[in-house]
Amino acid sequence: MKVLISADMEGVAGVSSWVHVTAAEGRAARPTSSIEYERARLRMTREVNAAADGAFAAGATGVVVADAHGGKRNLLPDELDPRLRYVTGTDNDLGMMQAIDEEGIAAVFFTGYHAKAGTPGGPLAHTSTGWVHDVRVNGVSMGEYGMNAIIAGHFGVPVALVTGDDLAVAQTQALLGERVVGAVTKQGYSLSSAQHIAPQAARDLIRAGAIEALGRLDELEPYVMPDGATVEIDLDHQARVDSCGYLPGVERAGDRTLVIHPANGYEFGKFWRAILAAGAQMGM
Repeated sequence: MKVLISADMEGVAGVSSWVHVTAAEGRAARPTSSIEYERARLRMTREVNAAADGAFAAGATGVVVADAHGGKRNLLPDELDPRLRYVTGTDNDLGMMQAIDEEGIAAVFFTGYHAKAGTPGGPLAHTSTGWVHDVRVNGVSMGEYGMNAIIAGHFGVPVALVTGDDLAVAQTQALLGERVVGAVTKQGYSLSSAQHIAPQAARDLIRAGAIEALGRLDELEPYVMPDGATVEIDLDHQARVDSCGYLPGVERAGDRTLVIHPANGYEFGKFWRAILAAGAQMGM
């Protein structure tokens, strides 16, 4: 039994500002601080280690970590548990879920996750980018936690653990079921403010949650996208919809809304990566 950890950064204990999660070579529109970012990278890496240690304690035979934040080069390799294997970089098929298709993966852990775009009180809440306003599958709104669960579900793998802010955990459990174990690292006040638990306390909570999660594995079901699902995606600007409308299989359903009809969860992920690439090339 192997575990895939999809490791994001915004939900890590102590993180409440874009400065914490933006590398120096990151987005020009955001302020950066190499000191703050390096501190957050270390806390992110240690939370991943805690989840992995819990998984091994619960009987996992292997753990693969997919760096799932930004440019996906955030984990500190020299600080990682030596029992792990890890994925970095953006040029791959499955994005935040890279390696979910490996033989033997039986459970997914989401670490450092955040709430969906538009969530009041959600620290650094967003969905993939600052310009995606909502994603709905058959009318059900979801963030990255749901989209990644759909990709995992295509490969028959359930989400067993989610760690991050209180609203991220609540949204994940509301979508995937309350048997998904949640480890809350902070209580959100606003987009840029939260009350955190201490980093060591967060790691202890995450390790315990990982053990509990694998103990519940028989009670969990993969989150499989229904056949013939309609996916609606709201963007911030009509020009982005113009750009995405050139993609095969992408339809316009309003001034700032796209519609796709992916055949399965894997195709959904491919559509999503294409939309992000096309939308980033907005012509104005």
